[in-house]
Amino acid sequence: MKKWGKVSLTLLVAIILVIASACGNKTNNNNSANSEASNNAAAEASTSPEASGNSELDALKGKKVALVMQFNTGTFSSQYVEGVKEQVEKFGGSVQVFASDNDLAKMSSNLDAAVNQGFDGILIDHGQAGALEQGIKKAQAKGIKVVVFDADVKIDGVPVLQQDNKSMAELTLEQLAKDAGGKGNIVKVWVAGFAPMERRQLAYKDFQAKYPDIKEIAAFGNANNPAMDTQAQMEAILKQYPNKGDITAVWAAWDEFAKGAARAIQQAGRTEIKVYGIDMSDEDLQMIQDKNSPWVASAAVDPKDIGRVQVRTLYKEFKGEPNDPILVLNAVYVSRDALPAEQVSTTQLSQYVDGWGSSTQNYEDWMKELEGSK
Repeated sequence: MKKWGKVSLTLLVAIILVIASACGNKTNNNNSANSEASNNAAAEASTSPEASGNSELDALKGKKVALVMQFNTGTFSSQYVEGVKEQVEKFGGSVQVFASDNDLAKMSSNLDAAVNQGFDGILIDHGQAGALEQGIKKAQAKGIKVVVFDADVKIDGVPVLQQDNKSMAELTLEQLAKDAGGKGNIVKVWVAGFAPMERRQLAYKDFQAKYPDIKEIAAFGNANNPAMDTQAQMEAILKQYPNKGDITAVWAAWDEFAKGAARAIQQAGRTEIKVYGIDMSDEDLQMIQDKNSPWVASAAVDPKDIGRVQVRTLYKEFKGEPNDPILVLNAVYVSRDALPAEQVSTTQLSQYVDGWGSSTQNYEDWMKELEGSK
């Protein structure tokens, strides 16, 4: 009995060890299989479109954009900046503004700073080719995308936006001629050295040839502190020509010029003189709607739209999509006669002026998705 008991006990222990070993192997195999399955599932999830999103659009998020401006004077410029910031932020990026106080040397330095600080893209507002081209080429060498507005820059791979400056000048000058009956004495407020001004001057020369009985009796313009300087100079001209009928109208090639001229004329009580301007902002619109103001009309592109379109053009560059070398922004004519008695803002202007605001130029379908996923 004792001998058999020992054998039985030994066999029992051995059987238990074999069973335990088999169970352990099965558990380990199951754990290993489960772990591998989990790893595979995670890998599949990370590469699936649902998990990863649109990698092309993801690459466009978080872009840092520099806006290098020749000047940021007046409400037109401030609304343009609002348009830039609004569109960049909708795309999930950020903007830093470099204002140059109408100093081309400072503008060139600001452009170099933007290049050296490693922005993803640079927007340029006005300026001259001589001050900009070297910096733009440095940006290109570093892979930084550049889009220019209203500067006479001609560099391969750099899109240039410009207002339809010739059309804007023609719209205002033709209305001036019509209102004046094709004859009279006018004052021109204009300044050289700016690409849009130079284009507007070409239309003005054509106007002079077309209407020889409309005589220019004075011409001036200063881009530094333009509204105040224009007001002071216009006051002096009004003293030089003190009689009603001496001056028929003022043609101002920039809204800041129109503001100054209109204020001088209104304060002098010479509201028989009409002012025709170019560009439009909320402040300009208030003046045009004022029935006591001599400023009766302006031709313009919505400044916020200019900023938005310039940003969209930049993001097409980021994505590697083609852009036209020159993109012309369509202008409209805004006259007091077309506006309601109650005060309106530029955001409401589309209700009264066909073609104003809400431009879809360079707005691609994928941009809607980018705006919705930031």
